[in-house]
Amino acid sequence: MISRLIGGFVSILLGVSLIGPLSTQVNTASGSTNATGTTCTLTEGTGVPVQTGCADASLYLSASWGATVLKLVPSFFALGILGIGIAVTYGSLRDAGVV
Repeated sequence: MISRLIGGFVSILLGVSLIGPLSTQVNTASGSTNATGTTCTLTEGTGVPVQTGCADASLYLSASWGATVLKLVPSFFALGILGIGIAVTYGSLRDAGVV
């Protein structure tokens, strides 16, 4: 019982500590904002599209739905960590005979 609690606690601790860096990497990969938080835009120059606000925002500017779906990854990761927490709590209570 105690080993399940310790293993679950370590899993939850690692998962929660990875949500921030994961969100940063997803935001960088989707390229919808730059480091200062400015939203990338695509302007038409002399017949050639010009990216303003970001150095490389090809995913966001070519398929904004792809960037939006990619930005859902941290949310589902957090839901997975929540599921681990619920499973560890339920398993521990079941081992203790409460449930």
